Amino acid sequence: MGPVRVAAVQFAAGRDAGANLATCLRLIDEAAGTGADLIVLPEFCNRISWYDDRDAAVGNACLPDGPFLTAVAARAAAHRAHVKINVTLAGADGRVTVANLLYGPDGALLGRSDKLVLMGAEGDHLDPGTRAGPVIATPLGRLGMYACMEGVTSEVPRDLAVRGAQVLLNSLNSFAVDEASLHIPVRAAENRVWVVAANKVGPLLPAELLPAIGERLGVPADLLDGAGESQIVAPDGTVVAKAPRTGEAVVVADIDPALADDKVRPDGTDLFAARRPALYAPIVATPGPRTAPAGAAKLTAAVVRSPGLVAEAARAGAELVVLPELAFGAAAGPGEVARALAAAVRGTGAHAVTTVRDGGAHTAYLVGAGGIAGRQPRLHGGAGERLEIFTLPWGRLVLIAGDDALFPETFRLAAIADADVVAVPFTPLEPWETGLGLPERSAENRLNVVASGPDGGLILALPADFTLWTSWDGPFEGRISHPLVTRTEEPVTIAAVHPAQAVNRLVSKNTDLVGGRPAHAVAALADDAPSGAPR
Repeated sequence: MGPVRVAAVQFAAGRDAGANLATCLRLIDEAAGTGADLIVLPEFCNRISWYDDRDAAVGNACLPDGPFLTAVAARAAAHRAHVKINVTLAGADGRVTVANLLYGPDGALLGRSDKLVLMGAEGDHLDPGTRAGPVIATPLGRLGMYACMEGVTSEVPRDLAVRGAQVLLNSLNSFAVDEASLHIPVRAAENRVWVVAANKVGPLLPAELLPAIGERLGVPADLLDGAGESQIVAPDGTVVAKAPRTGEAVVVADIDPALADDKVRPDGTDLFAARRPALYAPIVATPGPRTAPAGAAKLTAAVVRSPGLVAEAARAGAELVVLPELAFGAAAGPGEVARALAAAVRGTGAHAVTTVRDGGAHTAYLVGAGGIAGRQPRLHGGAGERLEIFTLPWGRLVLIAGDDALFPETFRLAAIADADVVAVPFTPLEPWETGLGLPERSAENRLNVVASGPDGGLILALPADFTLWTSWDGPFEGRISHPLVTRTEEPVTIAAVHPAQAVNRLVSKNTDLVGGRPAHAVAALADDAPSGAPR
């Protein structure tokens, strides 16, 4: 397989289906004119996703053999290109779904996936998908499709990658600027795949309603426009082409899909072979609401570089102090580490966290003034069989040891167990692990994260302003699902996190980041078949 030229297309769409179709065809032509073999269009290409009632949603939906999709298929054939489009689609069963459709170079429909996770008002009159979308084998590579909100959490892209997808095609209809800065590129990096993402620009809601909606939300009306920045992302998380924030655009890059078959980290760890599907059963179990009570409004956390700084952080008021993994050296035993940390926090209510070689196991230890308060063996490449929850005066804590931080499933298990805070002593090796990975684990799971590595770390606090369709206390700047980030470059860094905010997982009405996960359609995540193999 040689290089494949891919294009991500961004544009505005209104309520006139004919005008929207004309825009789609014009920009397919433009993308094909660059030599693109694969063209990805945004979400809701046929009409903005705002309806007065169910009848309007049905009446404005495309039909599989209707004029809108027939024209798109014909244009794919005319250019001998693969075209991915997203529209609302009416079925014979009366359901209206948000459908991703891939047309081949002969105009044939090669695959369809219906959006599994609807965002906010989309659920008022549209129906979610009922099963996983296909991984489509083409001459260009193995392709998987998803849309917008499905990429704000890890399961749907991860499921496609585990089933062998090399290139993920994401159609968006989003005004959130953190799509481009976080949620799109992290799906490439964590799965070692290519991502081609096409977003909208222009108003995403009826223009005459924007002032009232913006006032109700406390959001400036111009920030309810599509956020653009359509992009093509390499398997290491590098954005190789990106469109501007506003205006129509076609961005193009030549990619090698085969690069997505290499899942090996610089230390030799195969990130897919090292997965532990047998431990992920809770992720594919029927979701339920959080049942644990809220934690404290505030927790003072510290990241320190070395054991000698723990006492300083505890005396400064830190209640949770996180060191790098193996902070005392690989030869130090649990007893030695526990005695040193207990002495360092004596006279305070602080707890300290690091990892230790405990026999043959790499284990995270939680130590208070009274000694060892908890142990968590590493799950991936270790002896751990489940994540433990440690209840402290300020809330529920999970310890994630070393390389467990590389796996989105680890943090998902923590969220399902109603954790409030995650302590991560680790050693990052690639820029995406701290630039994208940990911020996304906090964002997609509503977890406060305190992570310490030998060269620094992160303190990621959950903001109070989060749920759309409710008013915000602070100014809305375009970011929705993103933590407050404190990067720790000093020997001791202290910052507040907010355990109580882990209770609020509603990114919009009826859209729960954890309780609304599409567990019924991501069975491959807990399948013991070899990960990354086509299936």
